[in-house]
Amino acid sequence: MGHSGGRRRSRGAVAVEAALVTPVLLLLVFGIIEMAMLMKDNVALTSAVRAGGRTASTDAGAGPGDEGSDCVQPCSPQNAPMLAELAANAIARAGTALPRNSIDELWIYKANNRGYPGADGNTSFTSCTTNCVEYKWNPDYVNSDGSKGQFRYYSGTWISSTINACANHPPDAVGVYMEATHQFFTGLFAKTVQLSDHAVFAFEPLPNDSCGPSAPQPHL
Repeated sequence: MGHSGGRRRSRGAVAVEAALVTPVLLLLVFGIIEMAMLMKDNVALTSAVRAGGRTASTDAGAGPGDEGSDCVQPCSPQNAPMLAELAANAIARAGTALPRNSIDELWIYKANNRGYPGADGNTSFTSCTTNCVEYKWNPDYVNSDGSKGQFRYYSGTWISSTINACANHPPDAVGVYMEATHQFFTGLFAKTVQLSDHAVFAFEPLPNDSCGPSAPQPHL
């Protein structure tokens, strides 16, 4: 009887220990999974932003946007540069590792001396109006290949003819800023968290007859 009672007490102690330890282990496992997925989305966002920045920096001479039916999607007005459309397309292609319904918005802007939009000295992303073009992600837009989701022009202006990409003195720099909302899988720690990143690239120099603000604009 004594041995039987001891075994029962031992099994009871093991059950209590398991009941105490199992939730902690599950919390740890779910925490690792959530952090891994968060890091994956953050890396995908960073990669997409840099892909857009590299594209924009090579297209200073692309001229103004075009709202016509044959324009490069996403169609932008004439007071936005074509390079912004091209950058948005590059980001849409490069951001395939990022859940499409998590993308919020995209800014393409003339970077100030601190790498932010607006006047020199600004260090925040609070406004995108002058020399800054904002796109919103439309998850319901159907592309020509049948896939869904595309950046669409939302607001802001940046006159393409004002862009300086001359080699004989420092060229302007273009910045790309993007926001996305990461949704946690379990919801144990939080439901969502806002992700953002930005990258700044100097414009690649253009030929002298097409590099400055007074250069003739191409008609696309």
